[in-house]
Amino acid sequence: MATANQRGQHAHERRTAAGPEAGDLHVLASHLRRMNGEINRLVHGFAATQGLHATDVQALAAILDSPEPMTPGRLRAHLGLTSGAVTACVDRLERAGHVRRVRESADRRVVHLHYVSDARAAARTYFKPLAEAAASARERFDEQELAVVVRFLAAMNRELGLLHSEEG
Repeated sequence: MATANQRGQHAHERRTAAGPEAGDLHVLASHLRRMNGEINRLVHGFAATQGLHATDVQALAAILDSPEPMTPGRLRAHLGLTSGAVTACVDRLERAGHVRRVRESADRRVVHLHYVSDARAAARTYFKPLAEAAASARERFDEQELAVVVRFLAAMNRELGLLHSEEG
């Protein structure tokens, strides 16, 4: 529960957010870099505690966020790695107990990658401070403002995805 002082600060932040720096691309880029750096610090810390590489954590996120069962081929395309590098990554994740390979029953050649529930719980525990920070920051915005933030992040992800597809 936010204190009266915190609520006042949050209201001040909402009023000043539309100030001269709101449209400043340099300020926006700086904030995005800082956030990216903080998230990377957490990702690298998690990877180190689990005996993984940062790319392995990216693979876990891709498996977790995939709207359909992830395959090694789709993971390769998503991460931009060679098939050998993806095999090594999945091997590390499997040895560490984070994923399991499951053969598709209709076509035994197809392998699906599943995030192991115990490992998911461990990641959730490790990244709890990130979730709490996001919840705390979110409290400073009303629903309309959050809708704009989500639209912006979705647009950024689309644009970055286009850059990725142009490279390959």
